[in-house]
Amino acid sequence: MKTDIEIAQEAELLPISEIAEKAGLLPSEIEPYGYDKAKINLDKSVQRKHEGKLILVTSINPTPAGEGKSTVTVGLADALQAAGKKTMIALREPSLGPVMGLKGGATGGGYSQVIPMADINLHFTGDFHALTAAHNMLSAALDNSIYQGNPLHIDQRRVIWKRVLDINDRALRHTTIGLGGPTSGVPREDGFDITVASEMMAILTLSTDLMDLKGRIEKIVVAYDFDKKPVTVKDLGVAGALTVLLKDAIKPNLVQTLAHTPAIIHGGPFANIAQGTNSVQATRAALTLADYAVTEAGFGADLGGEKFMDIKVPKLGKAPDVVVVVATVRALKHHGGQALADLNQEDLQALSDGVENLQQNIKAMKRYGAPVVVAVNRFTADTDAELAMVKEAAAAVGAEAVTADVWAHGGDGAKDLAALVVEKAEEESKFSPLYAAADSAVEKMNKIVQNIYGGDGVELSDKAQKQLKNFEALGWDKLPIVMAKTQYSLSDDAKKLGAPKDFTVHVREFVPKLGAGFLVALTGNVLTMPGLPKHPAAMDIDIDEKGRIKGLF
Repeated sequence: MKTDIEIAQEAELLPISEIAEKAGLLPSEIEPYGYDKAKINLDKSVQRKHEGKLILVTSINPTPAGEGKSTVTVGLADALQAAGKKTMIALREPSLGPVMGLKGGATGGGYSQVIPMADINLHFTGDFHALTAAHNMLSAALDNSIYQGNPLHIDQRRVIWKRVLDINDRALRHTTIGLGGPTSGVPREDGFDITVASEMMAILTLSTDLMDLKGRIEKIVVAYDFDKKPVTVKDLGVAGALTVLLKDAIKPNLVQTLAHTPAIIHGGPFANIAQGTNSVQATRAALTLADYAVTEAGFGADLGGEKFMDIKVPKLGKAPDVVVVVATVRALKHHGGQALADLNQEDLQALSDGVENLQQNIKAMKRYGAPVVVAVNRFTADTDAELAMVKEAAAAVGAEAVTADVWAHGGDGAKDLAALVVEKAEEESKFSPLYAAADSAVEKMNKIVQNIYGGDGVELSDKAQKQLKNFEALGWDKLPIVMAKTQYSLSDDAKKLGAPKDFTVHVREFVPKLGAGFLVALTGNVLTMPGLPKHPAAMDIDIDEKGRIKGLF
């Protein structure tokens, strides 16, 4: 059996100019990055009055058994294209952290991939490097201000802006900087987040244009002064320089699938520690250029799905016409208690227990008013009885389920799914926000926990309660909420699989992200800088004398 990268390396790539023409972009509206990649020049393009249907792909809570959300996203888009529908994909860019770590890339798999796969999963067009540079330039400017007489009276004990790196590196979570004597800066505690957790990343994906990007950067809170007043990028005077560093990164990237469906890939915030969606500009461009824009949100419906609805939809000005929840029989059996080693064996009892996770995620998405369908990403070991049980469980909460076999067959394996999506996209739906803008932070979080996770509500640490009181005084207490929570469970305990009941989500602290326009609530023991596993993927990646990469999935 061929690996993902072997399939991608054998693919016939069309020139990016042909993909752009297929998408309806003029030559002046793209900036080619070689033969098979391009930036879309938003200053001149996508000024059409057309708006297509928006299809959001999300999933159950992920497991080590695998779900294949990106693979289904690509396969669905290829199937829609094959059915004669003008289709585009809008996806996030992969982070080198997972690529070199545990999870892997984010370009789909098998015969349902976006290509050039290796380029996209590695350095691509340099967006993440630009973000990392801009973020750390801000860190340097902040520490330089403290060193150069501290004119802003920054309290170095209350600096909240960490540095970033796009690699998993647990050793950098907590650091001390400024050592080495009087000319090496002022000593203070610091730390690193992964680049995708940077507020710069959130801002890039929520900005509508270059000046909106600059205005948002100015609002970033980096520290507090000795009077406990916030210090912003505008105070430091470097917003213009940071925007210059991001002038190309803000432009969405155009590539293609194996079936030559145009795909826009842009931005990459994780959904467990950030908002988990590709850029507003990328999704808006796909909607403007195509009749069907297929996009996805990170991790499960409880994380990326909820944040797409509550954070991105208000900025995008368009709610999904259909939501697709991806599940596998294997993952659902694991949620029901079956051991990973036994997942190829039929176990209807474990599946019966595990489908509750699927049902909760369906109910969470139906809460917003759009039709919900289930894509059962099929594996060869799935039995007819197991597949029937999943379909019955979905139907019990008002969602139709169909099987998809896209890894092996690409778009041909998603014909039934595509037909169902087209049918449901014509149904009337009305978006219903989960919470009102005027709700307090606690009210917002309780609604998320109760309606999306199926829990009782939130419990705040003393630190979090004190922070909310300070935020209220500063006028920040009504901002939207991004829940930073484990992706493996509906609760904040990664070990509680399935659909746990009677649980409380514990919020230990908040991180204000004024440029992005939300508060991040850190729950449980979720980390903003991941670590490498015992056997990282990097140990299996190699390159030969001809420059041919192997081991990259």
